[in-house]
Parts: sequence; structure tokens; C-alpha cells
Amino acid sequence: MTDARLRHGRASLALSFFVQGVTFALLVTRIPAIQDRYGISDGLLPAFLAAVPILAGVGSVVTEKVVARVRPGLVLRWAQPVVLLALLGVGAGSALWEAALALGVFGLAVGALDASMNMMGVSLQRAYGRSIMLGFHAAYSLGGIAGASMAWAGAHWDLSLLVSYLPAVVVLLPVAFIGSRWYAEGVSVDEGPGEPQGKGAASVSFKLLMPLCLVMSFAYIGDSTVSNWSAKYLQDVLGSSEQLSTVPYNVYMVTTLLGRAVGDFGVRRFGAVAVVRSGSVLAAAGFGVVAVAGGAWVGMLGFTLLGLGLCVIVPQTFAAAGRMFPGASDTAIARLNVFNYVGFLVGSPLVGALGDAWSYRGAMLVPMVLVLATLVYAKSFGAEPARYGGGHERPHTVDVG
Repeated sequence: MTDARLRHGRASLALSFFVQGVTFALLVTRIPAIQDRYGISDGLLPAFLAAVPILAGVGSVVTEKVVARVRPGLVLRWAQPVVLLALLGVGAGSALWEAALALGVFGLAVGALDASMNMMGVSLQRAYGRSIMLGFHAAYSLGGIAGASMAWAGAHWDLSLLVSYLPAVVVLLPVAFIGSRWYAEGVSVDEGPGEPQGKGAASVSFKLLMPLCLVMSFAYIGDSTVSNWSAKYLQDVLGSSEQLSTVPYNVYMVTTLLGRAVGDFGVRRFGAVAVVRSGSVLAAAGFGVVAVAGGAWVGMLGFTLLGLGLCVIVPQTFAAAGRMFPGASDTAIARLNVFNYVGFLVGSPLVGALGDAWSYRGAMLVPMVLVLATLVYAKSFGAEPARYGGGHERPHTVDVG
């Protein structure tokens, strides 16, 4: 029965990752349409875009406090519908204050959602006793591809935001809510099935967690560079057509999916440290190829390498935090998740400012160096648990459905 709960919990959590991938892609790929709908000026747009990750960081911090009293599965069960409804609100409004309100709710809820999803993923991985985190993030990548495809169709057929978003929300909201009935979490042996883990907050050493926080920021600086600048770089620097300039991000998402789909096997075979080191080198090589590319197709090769390299780092960072603080992994993950948004906030403005002041080729070298810095901290991904004697004591599961 425990094994069945694990399988059902794993499948339902993967579904939640997929739904969030669709939702986030539908939002970020239609930013120009959102700007046009609400008449948001170019000067005001960065403030709107920055508000979402800032509020998401707040949502992640609040989630750390909430899971001291309730299971992360309960947070996720209610956060995901709020995210979907906020997306619908973005598409349904007409006044600027309505856009601000919908994006604010989206940001707060997505912070709670990201934190609780990864808390549950880490706890299930602990219960399984082997690497499965990359599989959850592969589901997110698949959802991102699906969401970007829906957004492309909406733009191609000149559909309004509401018409574009409504079918996705109508389908995904009940699917996610029904799927939440089968959520399950791994529980360590010295926690009772009804005893929340958050009480271990005091045992999370920020000094020990900081290397993982830096790695998380570096990875998202790299990711936001691709998502925000790949099209402009290909068109303005490498001289591609407007149509071809849309391809790199899709290629990046596909290679991210492929890398995550097989990444867990690599972790099981070679260990997390080796996989993270390999991913860092591959991602840095990708940035290097992009920086020196003489044409669009070589540039796309660089973005392909980037997808294959970066995709393994973030899931393994969450997993490493869970291993490092097995008695307080929820707290560690909530704090680590904040640096997801730090990297997202820093990455795009950093590359843009360097590109304007120096050159966009030179700007690509900065995320390359930051991703390479992950090698310095790679040993943190092999840290032994602080409480479980090398992990010999096997956790059991609790059904939160």
C-alpha cells in the first residue's frame, strides 16, 4: 500500500509540475500582448516584470512559516488553482490596476507553489531512496513546451488573452485539483505521520546553505539570459531572420526536457556531484559558443548545449538541500527557492546593461563565468545528511490526499 501511495504521489506531483510549466509559459510568452492590452509603457514594464519574482520570493518565505503547521501538500493543493485563476485574471482585465492585482496574486501564489512542489519532490525522493527530482522538472519542461505552443497558436490566430488562457484554465484547474487527492510525501523516521517538519527551522545553517543559494542564483541568471535575450541576440547580433530568432528558446526547452528525462539515471550511475559538474561545464561551453558564434546556426548549437547543461543544476540543488538538512528540508528548500527569483531578477537586467554598455557577445561571458563558478561549490551536492547517519534509516510515507 505504501508503494502504491508512492507511485500515485509521484504521478500526481509530476502532473502539478506539468501544469505549472504550462501556466508559466502562457504568461511569459505573451508579455508583449499583456503590455498592449493594458497600455503598459516600456518604462513601466520592467517594474511589472520585477514585481512578480519579488512577490514570489515573499510567497516562498511565507510558505516556510505555513509548512511549520500544515503539510506542503495542502499548500500546493490550494496554491495551484490560485495561480491558474490569476493567469485568467491577467487575460480578463482591462484596467492597469487589474493587471497589477492579477500579477501580484500570481507572484505570491507561484512562490508558495514552487516552494511546496519542490518540498514534496525532495521528500518523495527521500522515500524512494534514489534520484527522481529531475523527472519532476522534466514534467515542468514538457509543460513549458506545451504552454509556449499554446501561446504561439494564440498569437498566430490573433486571439485575445482571455480566449487564449480560458481553455487551458478550464482543463487544467480541475485536473490539478482532482490530482491533488493523491499527493503523498516521504516522512523521516523521527517525525510522526501528522507532525509537520517545519519545527527544524532552527537547525538550518545559512552558512552551509549559502553555496547552494549561490548555485541556484547562477543557474537562473543563465536561464533568464536564454529566455529574455536569445531571440534578440540571434536577430541583432547574428543576423538571423525574425522567424528564425524564435527558434533558440524552443530548442533550449526541448533539450532541457531531454536532459532532465535522462538526468536521474546519470545521478544514480555517477552521483550528483559528477552530474552537476558536467552540467556546469556543458552550460559554460554553450555560453562560450554563443559568444563567439559567427552565424545563427552556430548560435543555436550554443543554446542547445546550454539547455543540456543548465537543466540538471536546479533540480539537484533542491535535492542537495534536502540531503543536507534531512530534518528540516522544507525550511531549507523554502529559503533556497528565494534565490531562484534572485537569479531571475538579476539575470536579464545584468545582460541588458552589459550589452548596451559593452557588447552582447561580451555580456554572454558573464553568465558563462557564473555557471563555471558552480564547480567551486559542487562538493556541496554530495553532502552527507546531518542527522541520518549516512541515510541508512529509511523514511516512510504519509498520504496528504
